[in-house]
Amino acid sequence: MAVPEVIPIAYVPRDRTETIGRYAGGQFLASITYAFPEGFQLDEGWEAHKRLYVVLHTFDTEGRYRDSDIWCAGTWAEQLHGPDGDASVLARARVHLAKLLRSLPRRAYTDITVRPFQVTVDDVLFGLVIREDEGETWAELYPDRLEFADPWDGRYLT
Repeated sequence: MAVPEVIPIAYVPRDRTETIGRYAGGQFLASITYAFPEGFQLDEGWEAHKRLYVVLHTFDTEGRYRDSDIWCAGTWAEQLHGPDGDASVLARARVHLAKLLRSLPRRAYTDITVRPFQVTVDDVLFGLVIREDEGETWAELYPDRLEFADPWDGRYLT
């Protein structure tokens, strides 16, 4: 089955798609995710290159990409150095995500349908990108690495 023009993404509470939905201006997709810059080779010192991002993508009601708010909370090395408390990288990321979500008027967490898009920040690819390999085609959310495919019901594979 061909990739649909608009990709469904199912809202799943307490899972990786728990911060998606609709708001007064359209639709949103938010997450906290670690990522390496494009082309990074895993070697000694990798902890300083693995960054934690807070991501908020917005779309119109038809699923057309509007904008992204992408913020780096820190690195895995910083998180290891101070793993607990309000100053930890993960705690800062959670606070920032909550602030972004509160900024969306009349927000409701629910299934969404969005069109493929992509944006690069800090040499990291963010977006919903169409991929093809050995005759198989799917949409993949980057850098989260969630795959959406036939039967296109909004559920993801990792």
